Amino acid sequence: MAGTSTNLSRHLLCSMHSSSSYYYYNSKQTKSSSTPGKFRIFNRRNLTCSARLKSAPHKKKTASTSLQTSPPDPSRFSLSGSFSLINIIARLSDGFKFDELGLEIWSIALPAALALAADPIASLIDTAFVGHLGSVELAAVGVSVSVFNLVSKLFNVPLLNITTSFVAEEQAVKSQGSDDGSSQIDHGVEQQGKKLLPSISTSLALAAGIGIAEALALSFGSGFLMNIMGIPADSPMRVPAENFLNLRAFGAPPIVIALAAQGAFRGFMDTKTPLYAIGAGNLINAILDPILIFFFHFGIGGAAIATVISEYLIAFILIWKLSDNVLLMSPDIDGRRVVHYLKSGGLLIGRTIAVLLTMTLATSMAAREGPIPMAGYQICVEVWLTLSLLSDALALAGQALLAAGYSQGNYEQARQVVFRLLQIGLVTGISLATLLFLGFGPFSHLFSTDSEVLAIAWSGLLFVAGSQPMNALAFVLDGLYYGVSDFEYAAYSMVPSLSYHTIA
Repeated sequence: MAGTSTNLSRHLLCSMHSSSSYYYYNSKQTKSSSTPGKFRIFNRRNLTCSARLKSAPHKKKTASTSLQTSPPDPSRFSLSGSFSLINIIARLSDGFKFDELGLEIWSIALPAALALAADPIASLIDTAFVGHLGSVELAAVGVSVSVFNLVSKLFNVPLLNITTSFVAEEQAVKSQGSDDGSSQIDHGVEQQGKKLLPSISTSLALAAGIGIAEALALSFGSGFLMNIMGIPADSPMRVPAENFLNLRAFGAPPIVIALAAQGAFRGFMDTKTPLYAIGAGNLINAILDPILIFFFHFGIGGAAIATVISEYLIAFILIWKLSDNVLLMSPDIDGRRVVHYLKSGGLLIGRTIAVLLTMTLATSMAAREGPIPMAGYQICVEVWLTLSLLSDALALAGQALLAAGYSQGNYEQARQVVFRLLQIGLVTGISLATLLFLGFGPFSHLFSTDSEVLAIAWSGLLFVAGSQPMNALAFVLDGLYYGVSDFEYAAYSMVPSLSYHTIA
């Protein structure tokens, strides 16, 4: 799989250069076709692209083979026509169409976006309660949460993305084996009426180990981490920040396990179950916060305890629902699979470090300009992160759908997913840019009442809004590269960005 991912990732976009491609859905033909998935693509494409895909390894013959081998009609192919303004507008307008594939993409992306938004909302609720304790307590919690999130993003997000791709691939291979009538297949063996997917077992085992390691590092290294953050021993924030971090460290194992379980559900293209679990956990957190903070007078310790309880609840719900259909632990752990996880995870950890360093450098440069520019910059960052939730959800949908189609050798379906996701991503980016241009003025005073801060924020938001189409495409392309397990390119692609910011 890994060996062919780069080959496909270079040529998946060939279909974008066809001038006379068209798609349609036919339920009767889908039932009679051996091609996996709901959609079949009928297009007249460039002969070079067709030849490249034919030569790709692991190509499986399907009912659409005759369509692939038919020569293109030169009279109906026009390179200039494919880039005409009318053609571009027509293709761009397809991003607004709710066809079967578009509905499937949004059915995955919208619950995922809500789940992604749940954590920032929960953090805002925590901040609101802690803010009533005093500025020192609020600052201490802010420092501790920053440290915790830094460690969490560094190790947990790569595991989440890898699990999503590997589970989607194994599930697709299992489904294809069942359709072919195979009695013995390597992936998705049925035992006790449940699926045995080694990728899930491996991911959960790694999650447990990573979670325990994170808990120990955060607990025993809290003092060292405070020193790194520039909080001296005589600072009034030092003691409450360390206490909060020590308590939050107990929530590291369930967070990592829950993320691994989320990756499994995403691989099954089920983003509703994680949404329900996260919603229930955050609701419990919001209920426990005032009780533990004010009624029992635990202070910021109560906020940490409430958060940890909610994290264990989320992990329990996800594992419980996952165990209904999947054997969680494999009778034997494949060492090669663990190595594959660690290699892919190492690449994404490097990429995550590059992202964090880039944002840290940008924050540092803004802070050097003074408090007013820094405040305006912070508004721009928060708006950008909020708008990115929808783009990130689209990337997740593309990752799961592309991993399923590509692992089955169904390159036609894979190319359709790529093209449709890029359409939707571009339209989404343009829509977000328009909303930001029109909506920031009326709602600007929600961020600050300082006219100087708002002036700087507005100048920055012009760039944030203008970059939304490219930002959405970047997120979608990330998800597509993850979908073909090309983690190497996704990691190396961040190097130029980090180098640019370092030089600047």
